[in-house]
Amino acid sequence: MKSRPGPIYRTGHAAYGIDRCLPQRRAIERHKIQFHALTHGHYPGSALARDVLPGLSSIGFWDARGPQDWGLEPHRNEGIEIVFLETGAMTFTVDRRRHPIRAGHFTVTRPWQLHTLGDPNIGPGRLYWLILDVGVRRPSQEWRWPRWVLLAKPDLAELTRKLRGCEHPVWSATPDIAAAFRGIAPCITDIRSPGAISRTLILLNQLLLGILDALRAQQSSHDPALTSRHRTVELFLRDIEANPSSLDGPWTLQRMARHCGMGVTAFTEHCHAITNTSPMEHLNRCRLDHAARILRAEPQRPITDIAIACGFGSSQYFATRFRRRFRCSPRSFRKAQRDG
Repeated sequence: MKSRPGPIYRTGHAAYGIDRCLPQRRAIERHKIQFHALTHGHYPGSALARDVLPGLSSIGFWDARGPQDWGLEPHRNEGIEIVFLETGAMTFTVDRRRHPIRAGHFTVTRPWQLHTLGDPNIGPGRLYWLILDVGVRRPSQEWRWPRWVLLAKPDLAELTRKLRGCEHPVWSATPDIAAAFRGIAPCITDIRSPGAISRTLILLNQLLLGILDALRAQQSSHDPALTSRHRTVELFLRDIEANPSSLDGPWTLQRMARHCGMGVTAFTEHCHAITNTSPMEHLNRCRLDHAARILRAEPQRPITDIAIACGFGSSQYFATRFRRRFRCSPRSFRKAQRDG
C-alpha cells in the first residue's frame, strides 16, 4: 500500500511534508544502488556550502543494477524537478496518472505535483536528477530563478512560461540534455577538484537551454489556466481532500486564504465556484467524510479521539455536524456499519 504524503513545505501556519527520501536512503545504506549527489538541506548527498549555487536543492545520479525491491514514496519537492533516464525503463506517476518512461526520456514536475517513481518498485537504470528552487509553492506565484542562471532575459522568460503553462510530465531528451547531465556527473563525484563548481554552473545553464530547446520543439500548447489563482485554490482543496493529515490543522478562513496567497473575498469566490459551498463548509465536509471512514475502519477507537483527530474542538460539536451530514449520530452510524 502506498504511504500517505507527509508535510511538503511550510507556508504561513500550514505545514506540508517534503520528500523524506526514506526508501532511497535505505537502498543507499544497503548498497542496492550506486548513489552520488550534492544537496542543500534535507536531501541525501554531500552538503554544498550555503553560498555555492544557492537554490540548487539537489543534483545527482544513481545506478540501479538488477531488479530492485523499493520505490519512491509519493512526494512533492520544494522546487522544480528535472529527471533524465539514461538507461533502463520505469513507471512514473504524476497526480495519480501513470507514465512509462524509458531510456532517453526526461521528466518535469512542479512543487505542487504529487509524483512517484516505481510501480511499486523502480527498475534497473542510470538516472539523473536536478531539483531547483525557483521560489514558488503554488501555481499562481511568480518564479524567481537563482542569480547564477545566465540565460538571456527573453529565453528565461520563455522557459518560465513553458514550464508554468504545461503540466505534461514526460518529454524526449535531446543530445544536449544528455550531454549536460553526463558532464555534470564527474563534477558531482569530485566537487572539490579545481574548476568543478565552475563547470557545474556552465553545464547547468547548458542544461536549462537544452530543456528550452526541447520544449520549443515538442510543446504544442500553453494553458494560462494552469497558472491562475483559481488553479491554486483548486489544488489546495484537492490536497485537503486527499491528505487527511492536514484536516486537523488550525484552519480558519483567513489562514486558508493566506495559504493560497490571496485575500479572503477572492479565495471564497474561487472556492464557491469549485465546490458550490463556502470554504469552511467544504472543510467540515472533508473532515466528516474522513471521520466516517475512521468509524468504519476502527470500530474500537473512541469517538472523542476521532473528533479531535479530524479537527473538531469537541465531541459535542462533532456529533452535531455529523448528524446534520449523515442523518444519524456517530454512534448510530458505527452500529449500522457493524450490523451491516
